[in-house]
Amino acid sequence: MNKAIITVVGQDTVGIIARVCTYLSDRNVNVLDISQTIIDGFFNMMMIVDVAGSETEFGAMVDGLEALGEEIGVRIRCQKEEIFTKMHRV
Repeated sequence: MNKAIITVVGQDTVGIIARVCTYLSDRNVNVLDISQTIIDGFFNMMMIVDVAGSETEFGAMVDGLEALGEEIGVRIRCQKEEIFTKMHRV
């Protein structure tokens, strides 16, 4: 398994989860876990995904997710699990 962490934040609108999941599915990325909340119209989602089956280069996928975020009006960030874990270690 080759895990990555995806975070999505921004104003809630219809279809955010659908657009992100469609983007990932089209690249053969498996969603392992997903958590999302909406507080006072503010959308926040965190996903753990497995990118091992994807033929898309990781950097290109990150760029594509960021572009998708701009298109749908949210901020999308994607990091490899080991980097995310090191950055958020307490």
